[in-house]
Amino acid sequence: MKAIVTGGAGFIGSHLVDALIEQGHEVRVIDNLETGKKENINPKAVFHKADIRNYDEIAALFSGIDYVFHTAALPRIQPAIKDPLPAHHANATGTLNVLRASQKAGVKKLVYSGSSSVYGKNPTPFCEDMKPDPLNPYASQKLMGEMYCRNFSELYGLPTVILRYFNVYGPREILEGAYATVIGIFRQQLKEGKPMTMVADGDKKTRDFTHVRDVVRANILAMESPKAGHAEIINIGTGTNYTIKELADMFGGPIQVVPAKPGETVITLADNSKAKELLGWEPTISLAEGMVELKKLHGLK
Repeated sequence: MKAIVTGGAGFIGSHLVDALIEQGHEVRVIDNLETGKKENINPKAVFHKADIRNYDEIAALFSGIDYVFHTAALPRIQPAIKDPLPAHHANATGTLNVLRASQKAGVKKLVYSGSSSVYGKNPTPFCEDMKPDPLNPYASQKLMGEMYCRNFSELYGLPTVILRYFNVYGPREILEGAYATVIGIFRQQLKEGKPMTMVADGDKKTRDFTHVRDVVRANILAMESPKAGHAEIINIGTGTNYTIKELADMFGGPIQVVPAKPGETVITLADNSKAKELLGWEPTISLAEGMVELKKLHGLK
């Protein structure tokens, strides 16, 4: 089959492209390289440097496509708090453009990369039927993307699946700058011989860390599953969480405490029973196993 991966030069998207090509599929990558890297792109993929914020720039690229995996986003909470407009254009308007182009092209199914940030202050474990509680512009934008997926399934007949990711980590994640994840930040700081900067509530803040290869497998299962296709929302998380302090201890090394950040959920923890039921998906890589891989990758002890 023929697939498009938006954000296919990025962290999650590039791993997904690799897996699809390994299965023998034809893949087009759409990425503006704002956060993605050209070196991440599989050489067997067809790369289009284009911006999902511009409908006219991307619409023709969807012709003849069977499946769309929409991973493109400006993906972090703090940059969206600092300046919500660029993030809105990418995460909300960009998603609308991708859905419209997919619907017009007769795509069979679109798999949307959602976020567990939409749960906000709900009690854990987070279940898909909980009322969303976005605490920041990024979470609101990702929720808007979900709502657009529902609109396009119900009004236009475009099958969509919404995968709410929980704190994805692994090789190729962003290590520096505003879009780095906590694991990426810790890795880079230790590599540079610096202390790990942990937020003041790091002994209370917990995260359900999910390996990127498990996330990729969930995307492919969502594409294949006949049970998922009408704006179905599915959590993709391990069902186990760790404090940021426990994460830092897994790395080992000095810690520097910095002020807590506004607008972030204190605890994330997935109820992944729906993923098991509809997709036959379960996590296969524990945080401990993933950490061994990452430390070896970067020559950390």
